[in-house]
Amino acid sequence: MASPSVDRYFASFQAVLAAAEATDLSGRRLDLDKAIGWALSTSRTVHARGDKVMFIGNGGSSAIASHMSEDFSKAAGIRAMCFSDAATLTCLGNDYGYQHVYEKQIEWLGRPGDMLVAISSSGRSPNILKGVEAARAHKAEVLTLTGFEPDNPLRRMGDVNLYLPSKQYGFVEAGHLALLSSVVDFAMGWNE
Repeated sequence: MASPSVDRYFASFQAVLAAAEATDLSGRRLDLDKAIGWALSTSRTVHARGDKVMFIGNGGSSAIASHMSEDFSKAAGIRAMCFSDAATLTCLGNDYGYQHVYEKQIEWLGRPGDMLVAISSSGRSPNILKGVEAARAHKAEVLTLTGFEPDNPLRRMGDVNLYLPSKQYGFVEAGHLALLSSVVDFAMGWNE
């Protein structure tokens, strides 16, 4: 059995990050600096108005959503929350169906002026798509993070959409974490 090449693995991951794409709601390409700048300025504006940044995701993306909600709040000083409480998810999944677990929470807790960060490697999860629809109904700003196929439906739903062109779960999930961490780091004044 051939041994893995760690250097080649990380070079591949670096190439995926370097190939990150940003688009707006109409599908027009955006410069990645402008897209990350939008995420930073919008989240700061949302906070300054007394509103919040909401995070949703499934599986590994849920862990990223939870981690970033905490980092936005504690490190960046931006009011944030994540809708991944296990009891709430199982309650809503049982009562309404899993495809509605984020939609219901956003209907109850979202308000005009909020921002939603929707994270999905595939961009095809029905509960994430319905969560974005609920956020839109509340007139919230929306940032999406996806990977895998470039034509995934979530990639067309955000005011800004960040896409990583890879089918490797590890690259996509770690890349989403890196992109969102950059927003936190810039909020904290990173400037090397």
